[in-house]
Amino acid sequence: MDVKKDILWRVYLCLIGMALFGVAILAKVFYIQNVQGNYWRSMADSLHTGYVALDAERGTIYSEEGRMLSTSIPYFDIRIDFAADGLRDKKGQVFQENIDSLAYRLSVLFGDRTKTSYKQLLQEGYKSKDRYFLLKRDVPFGQYEELRGFPMFRLGKNKGGMIAESKSKRINPFKLLANRTIGLARENSQSVGLERTYNDYLKGVTGKRLMRRIAGGTYVPVDGYDIEPENGRDVVTTIDVNMQDIVETALTNMMVQNEAEHGTCILMEVKTGKIKAIANLGRQPDGSYWEDMNYALQVGEPGSTFKLATVIAVLEDKYATMNTMINMDGGHWQVGRRTVFDSEPHPGPQNVTVKHAFELSSNVGMAKLAWQFYNRQPNNFVAHLKKLRLDQSTGIDLVGEGRPVIKTTASKTWSNTSLPWMAFGYEVLISPLQTCTMYNAVANNGKMMKPYLVNSIQEYGQVVKQFGPTVLMDSICSQNTLKQVQAMLEGVPIDGTAKKLRSPYYDFAGKTGTALVANGNRGYADKIYQSSFAGYFPAKDPQYTCVVVIKNKPHALRFYGANVAGPVFREVADKLYAVAVEKQKPLQANRQLDTLLSLKNGKGSEWKQILATLQLPASSIPGNNNWVSARVTDRKIAFEPVVQAKGAVPDVTGMGLKDALYLLENAGLRVVVKGAGKVKTQSLPGGTKIGNEQTIVIELS
Repeated sequence: MDVKKDILWRVYLCLIGMALFGVAILAKVFYIQNVQGNYWRSMADSLHTGYVALDAERGTIYSEEGRMLSTSIPYFDIRIDFAADGLRDKKGQVFQENIDSLAYRLSVLFGDRTKTSYKQLLQEGYKSKDRYFLLKRDVPFGQYEELRGFPMFRLGKNKGGMIAESKSKRINPFKLLANRTIGLARENSQSVGLERTYNDYLKGVTGKRLMRRIAGGTYVPVDGYDIEPENGRDVVTTIDVNMQDIVETALTNMMVQNEAEHGTCILMEVKTGKIKAIANLGRQPDGSYWEDMNYALQVGEPGSTFKLATVIAVLEDKYATMNTMINMDGGHWQVGRRTVFDSEPHPGPQNVTVKHAFELSSNVGMAKLAWQFYNRQPNNFVAHLKKLRLDQSTGIDLVGEGRPVIKTTASKTWSNTSLPWMAFGYEVLISPLQTCTMYNAVANNGKMMKPYLVNSIQEYGQVVKQFGPTVLMDSICSQNTLKQVQAMLEGVPIDGTAKKLRSPYYDFAGKTGTALVANGNRGYADKIYQSSFAGYFPAKDPQYTCVVVIKNKPHALRFYGANVAGPVFREVADKLYAVAVEKQKPLQANRQLDTLLSLKNGKGSEWKQILATLQLPASSIPGNNNWVSARVTDRKIAFEPVVQAKGAVPDVTGMGLKDALYLLENAGLRVVVKGAGKVKTQSLPGGTKIGNEQTIVIELS
C-alpha cells in the first residue's frame, strides 16, 4: 500500500506541475499578445524591406532657339515622421513649442485650412506617432522651398520629422503650339510624338530606394541605401517657336472661319529639310480646336496638288513640253463609263498649253496627258511616282506615319479609269508631309531632303548626338524638266487659280488643290471637300516650303483650295517675309521714332547704353541710376525722372517683367507673376500704401 500511495503522490505532483507549466505558457502568450503585441508586430514589420524604383528626371525638349517645349516640373508629397529623434522627448517639447507657429504658416501657405484645423491635424498625427503621416500632396517647388524654413521643419528630417517625396509632372509651356508633334509622356508605352520617338534618350536610367515597412503596412525610406537615378538627356528640335506661332495662328483663324473638321500646316526649310513648324488642329465637340491628331502624317487622296507628279512624268519622258497644246473640252471628258470634271469652270479658249492647263488646275488636261501617253503602259507612269518616293513613307522621326498607296496594274482595285484619275490626285493615298517633301525638292533645285524634327541630343548642355540634313535623292528629274515645272508653279499665282493670292512684295510658287472626300458609307453625298495649297517662297530664292491641307465641314459654302488653304499659306509667307526683311534693314536714326519704337521706363544708365548703341537722337538723361520715363518729342527721345513715393506701390503697368520686378521688390513687395510679356494689370494699384509682408499679383500679356 505504501508503494502505491507513493506512486500516486508522484503522479499527482507531475500533473500539478504540468498544469502550472501550461498556465504559465498561456499567461505568457496572453502577455505577449496583449501587452507587448504592438512592439513585436512593429519589430516584425521592420524586418520587411524591399527596393522601389526611383524615376529619373525626364529630359527637356527644346525649340531650336532654346525655348522649352516640354519639360518636367518637380512636385512633392510632404509627410511627417512623428517618431523622429527630435520629436521623441517625453514632454514633446519640440513639438509643443512649434505646433502653433507651424499650423499658422501652413494655413497661410496653402490657404486650404484654418490655423486651428492644421493644429488639430498635427496633434492627431503626433498622438498616433505616425511615422509616415501625409500632410500635403503635389506641393510645387516654390512652396516646398518655403516649407523647409518653417518652424520644426527647419530642424531637418531627423529632428523635425519632415519627409519630402519628389515626383514630377510633364508640362508643355506653350500649350497648343506643336502639341501633337511634341507629344505626351504617358505610361504603358502610350506616348506620342517626339516624347515617344526619343523616349530612350529622355527617360534616363531608373534608380532604386530601399524601403522598410512600419506599423500599419506603410513603407518609409532607409537612409543611405539609395541608388540614384540618371537623369534623361535633352532633345533640341528644329521647331522655331515664333514660326510655329505664325503657322498655328494662321491655320486656326481659317479653321474657325470655315468651321472646318480638321487641318494641318507644315513649314519646311528648303535647303535642309528641317521642319520649322507643324500645326495639326481638329474640331472638338464644343466647337474649339485642339492638336488631337497628327494630320500631317495621315494619308489620303491629295487632289490637285498631285498634278505636279503628273507633269514631271510627262516632261521627263519628253512626251510633251510646257508649251504643248491640250484641249480642256469645256471642263468635262468621258473615259469609258466615267466622266472627268474640272472642279472650277474655265471660260475662254479651251485649247491651251500644258502650262496653262496646270495653272488653271484642269483635271481634264492632266487626265488626258496621262491617258494619251501611258494608257498602253500604265506602269511606266507608276514608275515615275515611285521614283519620286511617293510609294514610301518620308522616314521623319515621328511614330505613326501613314503608309502611302500607289496603285499598279497588279493591284486588286486597278481599273481602266485608274490611270486618268490618278493623274489629278485620286485613287492614290499620300500624306501632306509627302506632298511637302516633293514640292520642297522642286524648290531645292531637284534635291530631295528627308524631313526631320530634331537637331541634337544633349546632356548637361553638351551635344552627345548630332542630327543633320539627309539627302534622299540628288535629283528628282532633269534640269530641263525642273525649270519647266518651276515655271508652271510660278505661273499659278500669276495667271492661274491663285491669282488673288499674289503678293505685290514678293513672288511665290505653288499649286491649289480641291478634292471631294468620301464620308464612310455615305460616300460623296455630304459634299465634303478637302482644300489644299502647296508651294514655296520666295520663288527665285526659296527659303521655305509650306503645305496646307484643310478638310471642310459638309456642304461648306467656301471649299476651293485658293479660298481656304491658300490664304493660310499667304498669311504664313507674308509674316515670314516681313520678319526676314526687317532683319535685313539697317538701323536708321532719322526714322519717325514715335511710330517705330515702343518706349518704356527704365534705368537711366541702361537708356544711355541703348542710345549709344542705336545712335538715336535724345535729350540728356537725368541722373544715372534714377528711374526715368521716355517719350518722343520733336523727333528725339525726351526723358523725365520717375519719382517713386516711399512706402507706396509703384505703377508698373506696361513694363517688362525684369523692370517690374526691380521696382516692386525694391519697394518691399512679394511678387506673384502670371503669364508672359508686359504687365497688363497689377492687383495693388500704383500709389497704394504698402503693408507688412504684402503680396502683389501682376498679370502679363
